[in-house]
Amino acid sequence: MAEQHLKKDIGFMVALSIVIGTVIGSGVFMKPGVVLGQTSDSTMGLLAWLIGGVITLAGGLTIAEIGAQIPKTGGLNVYLEETYGERWGFLCGWMQTVIYGPAVIGALGLYLGSLIVHLFGMDHAWSTLIGVGFVIFLALVNMIGTKYGGQVQLVSTIAKLLPIALIIVFGLWKGEATIFGVAGSSSMEISFGAAVVATLFAYDGWIMVASVAGEMKNPAKMLPRAIIFGISAVTLVYLLVNLAMLHILPAGEIVKLGENAASTAATLLFGDVGGKLIQIGIIISIFGCLNGKILTFPRIPFSMAERGQLPGSRYLKHVHSTWKTPVMSILSQVVLAIAMMLLADPNQLSDIAVFATFLFYLMAFVAVFILRKRKGNAELPYRVPLYPFVPIVAIVGALFVIVSALTNDVVGSLSVVGITLAGLPIYWLIRRYRTVKSGQVA
Repeated sequence: MAEQHLKKDIGFMVALSIVIGTVIGSGVFMKPGVVLGQTSDSTMGLLAWLIGGVITLAGGLTIAEIGAQIPKTGGLNVYLEETYGERWGFLCGWMQTVIYGPAVIGALGLYLGSLIVHLFGMDHAWSTLIGVGFVIFLALVNMIGTKYGGQVQLVSTIAKLLPIALIIVFGLWKGEATIFGVAGSSSMEISFGAAVVATLFAYDGWIMVASVAGEMKNPAKMLPRAIIFGISAVTLVYLLVNLAMLHILPAGEIVKLGENAASTAATLLFGDVGGKLIQIGIIISIFGCLNGKILTFPRIPFSMAERGQLPGSRYLKHVHSTWKTPVMSILSQVVLAIAMMLLADPNQLSDIAVFATFLFYLMAFVAVFILRKRKGNAELPYRVPLYPFVPIVAIVGALFVIVSALTNDVVGSLSVVGITLAGLPIYWLIRRYRTVKSGQVA
């Protein structure tokens, strides 16, 4: 019943800032080289970023209708549980707990380690160890107190806007390289689908605004407006960053530099000292993004554990007596993330995360048709524009992502499916245990 008493304090600007703030993080700096390496030339690379934005916008508008109909604070698993039942809500939460959250944390940690090694001219062999060190450090910060994690988040959010703005303005102004139709030499296999999947890691996070629909003053009007303006703004920023970088560095050089392309471009623009300051800004941005994930992702297993839905729930729901934080849930996510960091590279982890979450995004996009059928001709607080075209675009986009991932990484993708489906027997066992414990079964 507490859901009904949430204060409706979120206005349009706050909702807009949630979209932009949760989406813009590491991907805009880390993925340009990957996207160019998997497309035939720079023009196709820019098109991949645009299509990624269109898929994200269509998905956001579709989820907005679901969020307006189910105005509960929560997230994707709440929508699936309300539409398809407890089993599917559990599976979504299971996937977020054992795959999505740890994979994103692991990818960000590895990206951060790579940038720090590049900044100080260290041997690349140190990057994984440094990345693991930062993951452990931020886990400890967030265990000691949420307020400290929140302060880190505030500083890093401000810091990340500076390198983006400077690279766009000075890159487009001072750059001399040809932007369009330039081939990027790469050892990667050309795959436009894989390129789009790579961009979607950079667009990820948009669903967070729908999860606070229950706290918006007027979700029917505010939610779609925030999603339209927010995702459109992010798409424009991403295109401008890529245009600026292509104007500074040849496409082939961006591919070769990988995650260090943005920092190298900054050095060319502002010299060694200025370039290092921009590099530090990028590092702070990714540091803050990593902190935000470690701050929020453990709340998913914690919430599930409070309902007795996970193995070891009695431990995962434990709140430290002094720090008042879910220490065991934080620890569980970090342990899984570190294991992934030792087994895979950051691009593999980011692709796994996108594939895993799009399996359930697809179900959420289809849910809009199911909910419409249930409601019949009833008045809805918000209807997705251009229905059914926009939801169909979202569904086709999700299928495109899923098929592309399966085609480009069969083993990794099938592993994600297997680990996700492994949640089913766990769900049945836990449900049976709860039933027996409650005395309903002799």
